[in-house]
Amino acid sequence: MSLLDMIGPVMIGPSSSHTAGACRIGLAARQLLGHTPEKAHLGLHASFAKTGKGHGTHLALIAGLLGFEPHDPRLPQAFQEAEKAGLHFEFQDTDLGNVHPNTAQITLQGGQTSIEVMASSTGGGIIEVIEVDHFKVSFDGFSPTLLLKYQDAYGMISRVTGLIAIDEVNIASLTCTREKRGGTALMCIVLDSGLSDYAIRKIAHIPEISWIRMLPGFKRL
Repeated sequence: MSLLDMIGPVMIGPSSSHTAGACRIGLAARQLLGHTPEKAHLGLHASFAKTGKGHGTHLALIAGLLGFEPHDPRLPQAFQEAEKAGLHFEFQDTDLGNVHPNTAQITLQGGQTSIEVMASSTGGGIIEVIEVDHFKVSFDGFSPTLLLKYQDAYGMISRVTGLIAIDEVNIASLTCTREKRGGTALMCIVLDSGLSDYAIRKIAHIPEISWIRMLPGFKRL
C-alpha cells in the first residue's frame, strides 16, 4: 500500500474521484485537443451525473479544460475563469453504457480542431482514458503518451517504433485500433520518457499520419 492509497492526492476539493480525477480527465481532454477549447460539451455518466455537483465534479472538469492541476487554488472559481478564457460549456446527464460510474464523455472544439474523449476516474485521483474520437484506448495520463491518427498501411508500427528507438526512449505499451483494413487507425504508445522535438517532427512527417499528440504526463504530487 502506498502513501497515496492511505491519504489520497494533493488536491482542492472533497473527493479524489470526483474532484482530482475529474480535473485530470479535463486536463487530458485539453491536451488531446492541443490548446484551450472554445466550446465544450460534457456528458456525465452514473455517479458523476448523480452526485457530481455536490462533490465539485463540474468545477473540476472545467478547471482541467483550462489547464489547471487538481491542487490549483483557482479550481473553485473554474466557471468564472472559463468565462475570462472565452470557454463556453454545457453539461448533460447521459448513459454511456457498461463503463465505470465516474465517467465523462467530453467533446471539445477550438479553432479548426475538435476532439471527443471518454475517460473514467477510478479512485485516488487516477483516471483511465478509454476512447479518443471513438477509438478504444487505455492509458492513465501519468506517463508520456504518444497518440497518432493515420491511414492504415503496412509497416506503420515499425516505422513509428523505429524512430522512437533512435530517440532512445523505451515503450511501456502500444495499442492500435482501426475502423477497417486500410481505413483510419489510431496508435497509442505509452512511453517511459518523453520524445525529443526532433523525433516528434520525424514521426509527424510520415505521410500516412494525419494527427499527432505527445502528452507530457501528469505531475505526480
